[in-house]
Amino acid sequence: MPQRLAVYQSLWAMERRAPDGREWSLDRKLEMIRDAGFDGAGVRFIDPGYAREVTGFLRANGMTWQAQCYPQSVADLAPVLDLVAELGADHVNLQPDTPPHSIEACVPYLEGWRRLAAESGIPVHVETHRDRMTTDLFFTLRLLDCFLDLRLTADLSHHLVGREFAWPVTPENHRLIHRILDNSWGIHGRVASREQVQVPLGFPQHRGWVELFMGWWDYCFRSWRRRAGPDATLTFLVELLPPPYAITGADGYELSDRWEEAQRMMRDIRALWDRTAPD
Repeated sequence: MPQRLAVYQSLWAMERRAPDGREWSLDRKLEMIRDAGFDGAGVRFIDPGYAREVTGFLRANGMTWQAQCYPQSVADLAPVLDLVAELGADHVNLQPDTPPHSIEACVPYLEGWRRLAAESGIPVHVETHRDRMTTDLFFTLRLLDCFLDLRLTADLSHHLVGREFAWPVTPENHRLIHRILDNSWGIHGRVASREQVQVPLGFPQHRGWVELFMGWWDYCFRSWRRRAGPDATLTFLVELLPPPYAITGADGYELSDRWEEAQRMMRDIRALWDRTAPD
């Protein structure tokens, strides 16, 4: 079986949070994800009942999922791994919700999570994310100096906004992002500008930012193909989130159709994957 790409949709991204207060039911969200042609979903595994319900639907429809968690201690990961052992998942996506502000204080957390992952045999990827251990690009690169084989999930929107890269992005900043991508075993996808963490994909003024992220994802796909096994699967989670991530107008409604954009991103990412296939 050749290397493959699995494109997931974020269930958080299925929330509307519009002024009218209307939300889709969980069943409707899952049906929309299935009918749009996504391969699966990102599932919150800190709520066992919710995880069982969602994965039951996905499994019944031949879909797969990633398990998401936000541990504040080493021990917090253990019940998530137990639930993954019961329900399955292609990997655990870990947002390190920990208070340390020094590399030395972070090391025991990462050592503990890596030990639990090794003991369980379940892959665990640490996500780059604001207000987390990995909030800052430079700090995260220093963590990689300590753990050269640390598996990341790259959500590059946070690093772009956090460092407020000058435009056009300099070769040095590309190099720093490439180092993150060379340790990335999964991607969370949204497009940011240097000032907004999520911008509408179809507006002409955002074309340069879309092209920037597509270029970074192209680099990651090619890097991952060289590192991964011949039958491995790379996951790309489309994560176009509701307000306040999404920009709204004076009436409180979003400026674009996020669900249509999610489906566009799914198609564009699959086409990009095909273009990066080795000759």
